Amino acid sequence: MKKTNTNSATPLPRTLSIVGSGNVATHLALALCAAGLTVRQVLSREFDHAALLAQRVGARPIDKTALLDTLSDVYLLAVNDDALFDLALDLRLPDAIVVHTSGSTPASVLDAISRRNGVVWSPQTFVRDIAMDYSRLPLCIEGSDTDTEATIESLFSSVTPHIHRLNFEQRRWAHLSAVLVNNFGNALNALAQDLSTAHGIDFAMLRTLADTTVRKMDFGPLWPQQTGPARRNDTKTLAAQRRLLADNPQLLQLYDLMTDIIQSHS
Repeated sequence: MKKTNTNSATPLPRTLSIVGSGNVATHLALALCAAGLTVRQVLSREFDHAALLAQRVGARPIDKTALLDTLSDVYLLAVNDDALFDLALDLRLPDAIVVHTSGSTPASVLDAISRRNGVVWSPQTFVRDIAMDYSRLPLCIEGSDTDTEATIESLFSSVTPHIHRLNFEQRRWAHLSAVLVNNFGNALNALAQDLSTAHGIDFAMLRTLADTTVRKMDFGPLWPQQTGPARRNDTKTLAAQRRLLADNPQLLQLYDLMTDIIQSHS
């Protein structure tokens, strides 16, 4: 993964249309609007959803693909992967740059829409109504050619300095890594919260521990920083904790698997 700098010679697009109105669409629309772009249209199958986002960025809401005009410099398709393939059948924007936001779909799905296409994807979880500091947001970009990629980089560098150029293969692995860190990590925390609640323990007391775990990323490779009974091969504690999970076979299986993984890297 290569971090890059903005190419100052690349002209910055000035107008944008958004397809989608969910979490990613909302945050990227707000970020680009704050960076000085004019958001012209917001397209969503649910007109009320389009109207809510359009109101926040001063755009025109629409709910039909046929109403999407061809006057914007950039079209951001912030929709799910299946919808991308449907849009590729309906949209033709030959004079614009068209980008999607998927971590696991190649940019080439957009070839039929525009020869100038690409991807902007973030290893970040977005919640529509929670404000973000966009200057800290990591964005991974890809372009169909050198000039298009430079333009995409120039556009999103107005939002954040944390721009990384990744090809499709790299982005697939980055997406998988993000699933482990965020989705699986959140699920593990939720399991710990369930255990704490079931036994009258204030789960909030583990917040400092969770913060420290995240901060380990600042100090180099993570396996050498591994701690805990599995890392120490503390067989007595491991056996005691397994007994606690005897009535929860799914969690016991997870505990054993994670113990094996940790010990294989010790």
